[in-house]
Amino acid sequence: MSPVNFETRVSGLDGARQQPSSPAKSGESFGETLRAQIMDQAGMKLSAHAEKRLVERRVELTADAGTRLGAAVDRIQEKGADKSLVLMDDLALLVSAKNRVVITAMDSQQAKDGVFTNIDSAVIV
Repeated sequence: MSPVNFETRVSGLDGARQQPSSPAKSGESFGETLRAQIMDQAGMKLSAHAEKRLVERRVELTADAGTRLGAAVDRIQEKGADKSLVLMDDLALLVSAKNRVVITAMDSQQAKDGVFTNIDSAVIV
């Protein structure tokens, strides 16, 4: 086996580091960054409160869940509703369809004990 020369430069890099396409905010975890990307693809946003609840409850959103949530919000908007409870898998999400923002999130255990007020619709996805 021939020796490796560590002094050889790699062509095309010109000594500059490439920047990531969407850098993570300082202090943001990988999970938070991934959730933000998934929600962005679905045309949705997470409120700071919802993000905190997802982290506390160790809830992970998949790309499929983001797509399904986006489609549910589209249906809510078509019906003219705004504040909605979206039941999806083991999640209960309170959503503002008008703003396309998840206001808060909980898993099925917390949802069982909850009373949901000030909503005008519910969707089971």
